[in-house]
Amino acid sequence: MNQFTKLFLNTLLILIIIPTTTFSQNIDQNDSAEEKLIIAAEEIMKEAGTCVLITLDKYSNPMVRIMDPFLPESDFTVWFGTTSKSRKVQQIKNNPTVTLYYQDSDDSGYVVIHGNAQIVNDKKEKEKRWKESWEDFYPNDREGYTLIKVSPKWMEILSTTRGILGDPITWKTPTVIFD
Repeated sequence: MNQFTKLFLNTLLILIIIPTTTFSQNIDQNDSAEEKLIIAAEEIMKEAGTCVLITLDKYSNPMVRIMDPFLPESDFTVWFGTTSKSRKVQQIKNNPTVTLYYQDSDDSGYVVIHGNAQIVNDKKEKEKRWKESWEDFYPNDREGYTLIKVSPKWMEILSTTRGILGDPITWKTPTVIFD
């Protein structure tokens, strides 16, 4: 066997067999692959604390900002508080397609949620979704406080520590599609 063949086979082993073996070893026989993805996503999102909200401006340029989300609901709906005068509110009104990005706290993975956002001004919802740490941002009795609700369409998850890896050839991350 020549050097090129050995190098090729070793590379093949590293790129295909080892990641596949690692992934399959970490899946509990009683759990489906999707359940594992959902559990990992919940853990990453809770541990992250913050996330990135990406909207599109009127020229379709991505606008990126860090946000302080509420914990995701069981269906992965995510809520945010913001001021009604922010650019993101107008961007969502113009184009509700958004992306959320959560980085794993140990930098070993991430969750990306693609969905549709809507602006919610319901008084009961706003009372339910308030953080005392925001008082300084709304000194006039929460004047201008509004909510953003993101309903997921699909979610991508990658976590090396949990054995959730992308396709060894295309690097496409595992995906959960919501109804």
